[in-house]
Amino acid sequence: MTQAAQYRPSLLARVISLFSGVGGLLVKLLLLCVLNGITGWAIIVLFTQDRIAWALGTIAVLGLIDFIYLVPNRFLPAKFIIPGSVLLIAYLIVPIFFTINTAFQEYSTGHVLTKAEAIDTNIEQNVVQGDRFFQMTPARDASGELVLVLVDDTSGQTYLGRQSGLEEIDSTTVSVDDFGDVLPPAGFTALVGDELFAIDAELAAFEVPLDNGGVIRTEGLSGAYDSVPGFEYDASSDSLIAADSGVAYRDNGRGSFTSADGEELVVGWREYIGFENFTSVITNPLVRQPFLRAFVWTIGFAGSTVLLSFAIGLFLAKVIDKPNFRGKKLYRSMLVIPYAIPGFLSLLVFKGLLNDDYGLINKLLPFDPPWLFDPWWARLSVILVSVWLTTPYFLLVCMGALQSIPAELVEAARVDGAGRWQVFRKVTLPLLLVVVTPLLIASFAYNFNNFNNVYLLTGGGPSTDDQAVAGATDILISYTYKLAFESGKGQDYGLASAISVYIFFIVAAMSASGFLRSKALENMK
Repeated sequence: MTQAAQYRPSLLARVISLFSGVGGLLVKLLLLCVLNGITGWAIIVLFTQDRIAWALGTIAVLGLIDFIYLVPNRFLPAKFIIPGSVLLIAYLIVPIFFTINTAFQEYSTGHVLTKAEAIDTNIEQNVVQGDRFFQMTPARDASGELVLVLVDDTSGQTYLGRQSGLEEIDSTTVSVDDFGDVLPPAGFTALVGDELFAIDAELAAFEVPLDNGGVIRTEGLSGAYDSVPGFEYDASSDSLIAADSGVAYRDNGRGSFTSADGEELVVGWREYIGFENFTSVITNPLVRQPFLRAFVWTIGFAGSTVLLSFAIGLFLAKVIDKPNFRGKKLYRSMLVIPYAIPGFLSLLVFKGLLNDDYGLINKLLPFDPPWLFDPWWARLSVILVSVWLTTPYFLLVCMGALQSIPAELVEAARVDGAGRWQVFRKVTLPLLLVVVTPLLIASFAYNFNNFNNVYLLTGGGPSTDDQAVAGATDILISYTYKLAFESGKGQDYGLASAISVYIFFIVAAMSASGFLRSKALENMK
């Protein structure tokens, strides 16, 4: 009688066993400690930024997660659902709500602060030089702190200027030598020579605050002057009053302080403006025209890329699918190579190949097409490169779909006298579309937002005659990116978010229409 073979667990089974019992408990406690540490830091940051509701909500969620994972033998389904749910909320739900919320705001360059921060910034950045000038010598006190020894040119009064404030001192303790240099009082060491030039940057940024809200700033290495705020905030009228002219700049309801004659201060704040970003796409010609041009080109780009890629992929699949085709594996491998290479690398390579000056493609052609510098040639280059990248996908799809078509149907059609074209048009293509149509719709939606193929190849260019933000090859998503980060007047996150919402509904409507129409094909099964 042979002895039964001794069971030896696999490596995977042994690794999994480490996460059970005491080992699993220790791993769980370690992961929870890491989670609590990171989340605790985030809660502290939220409290310091006065986001009390977010901080309390985070504490509640963290407590619930700890409770679920620390209670043994209970809430087992929740323990598996929570990680995926947290990632779903963090990377999908929150960005969607953030985008929608931003679309209803004036959130752009000059409108990124809160109103309180905008008021303080306008007061700090707009200063008026006062009528006092000081002779100045930088020095260090006994503790090594940098101070300014100041002598008022008008009154002769002497001061010590620190970053904490201005201190008046006895004039007899300070003197001015024959060269006009201020000699500091006893206990202070004047900075001279290399030591003085070494603190040039620190000295230029040094400010002495005054009781009236102004500051004393240095001018060179031996002078200083006082400055006062250019604006004063009047809480009763919610306005900034110019110190020199008395002009009042009031809240215009759109995140800016504006004077009666329409002059707007540069620094504003984020403000809810309702549907203005959405309506500007329709009513503002500076936004509407490039939006419509980009929209038409996006449909043309996505549609032509999908149709050409599908047609070429289907043709190649039919050729390779023949049973007597020699070298099938070799040809199939060669045709799939573009699909295996990272897309961004291929796009950057094509950008070099299509270059007018040193591109290899123009060197091989008898003429020099301006692939990337003429609007229509640039559009053609984007489509051709996109087709080259997409064709292998449809080749694989069509090869698999052709294998699913019953050979009996094709044979029956041929017995009935149908030719090759009739068999393809009446039998093969309808059955193929039943399988491929959802993938065609998905590919159209993908190319509708195919940012890489446009931006990495042409950058959305060349520029158009109207000099709008959108270039000749910009699709909606690259136009939105430029509005958010590269527009001529700066970033406009609110308008870009509104266009993102438009894009979502456009793609959703087209996809829904395509899927509804594709149901008619299912009746052909």
